[in-house]
Amino acid sequence: MSATFLWTVVLLVLAGVWALALSVYDLRQRMLPNYLTLGGAAVALAVRGLTGGWGGLMDGAAAGAVAGAFLLLPFLMRGAGGGDVKMLFAAGAIAGWSRVLFLLWFMSLAGLVLAVVMLALKQVEGARLKHYARCAVDWRYDRMAGAASLPSKDSAKTRVPFAIAIGIGLMLSLWVR
Repeated sequence: MSATFLWTVVLLVLAGVWALALSVYDLRQRMLPNYLTLGGAAVALAVRGLTGGWGGLMDGAAAGAVAGAFLLLPFLMRGAGGGDVKMLFAAGAIAGWSRVLFLLWFMSLAGLVLAVVMLALKQVEGARLKHYARCAVDWRYDRMAGAASLPSKDSAKTRVPFAIAIGIGLMLSLWVR
């Protein structure tokens, strides 16, 4: 057994446990604790720095920044939570520069599937999605009246536990060569 294979297995197991813990927490609480998101980022960057020197540290930091920036606009529009941005930064730092695009691609697909399944099972409220779609394509739609009738953004029924999608994206990006 080569050292590279062993390191890959250890990385997959540790990242999987971390992503699973955050996914379960997000599913139950609809929020992500800083000690797991920022702690995961700190550990990922420390390991990258210890194993790859400054180059490894910069690789993880750059990948984390790109990954975190991917959710920055949705966060500013209150469509994603701060914990999702921090978890995605940490996942990017874990995945590294060579796999960050795979991470974002797989995460996006997993998020789409998750949202569709949750809508079909009535685990999330579809009214906000319908409102945004109508705002985008129906010029006759009364946007103010539609927005006033929406459920609160703080309701658990309006939030998709996106940590699940981030975790799936991370694991698939680490698994794919």
